[in-house]
Amino acid sequence: MPQSSTSASLSIPSLTAPVAMGYIPLGAVFGFLFVQAGGDAWLAIASSLLIYAGAAQFMMVPMLAAGLPVGAIALATLVLNLRHVFYGLSLLNHMPASRWQRWYGIFALTDESYSVLTALPAQARARRLALVCALNQGWWVLGTVLGVALGAQVQIGLTGLDFVLAALFAVLAVEQWRARRDVLPIWIALAAYAAALLALPAQALALAIALSLLAAALRPARAAPPAASSRQDAS
Repeated sequence: MPQSSTSASLSIPSLTAPVAMGYIPLGAVFGFLFVQAGGDAWLAIASSLLIYAGAAQFMMVPMLAAGLPVGAIALATLVLNLRHVFYGLSLLNHMPASRWQRWYGIFALTDESYSVLTALPAQARARRLALVCALNQGWWVLGTVLGVALGAQVQIGLTGLDFVLAALFAVLAVEQWRARRDVLPIWIALAAYAAALLALPAQALALAIALSLLAAALRPARAAPPAASSRQDAS
């Protein structure tokens, strides 16, 4: 099998396996911390089902423990997840025809699901969008269930688990490169972060993201690679 057709020929569970390796332990950490902070187990699981906001759920734990009002937590969650609006715009032409699948995809689109979907051939995204999002949310909910179960029974150390998300994004970046065969975005991201770290170390990540967006906007459109047709046929 040619490597360029890998993403198109793999099953959706296989494509989401790297996400599972990140979401299950991270979801478990969230569930564990939520219960340890005094929250009810069912509320932790309900938040993963109905909010499903990743970093915002972690942010919610100390805010709830501090007794902040729900309105303040909702506003903070909105601001933190506002980035989904911008990169989700690129999927507007790849939404499923089914209304419920379309609305669910809008709700459940995460950074990792977006990465998996954009590694697929364009014409395969609409029919796989809801399934990819559902599987990835399932991994997160499974992790949350495991976490609340552990949190209610034992005290364990969480050292090292803070690197899981970074490792997950590294794997997804490699999969993106394998699917698109375009190394320039990686170099742009590295150069942007290096420049931001020198110019404004305290806000390096935010500045690097802004520089990367500017570079993407100024970059000329890239023609589809010659292997694109073979990936489309394989799907």
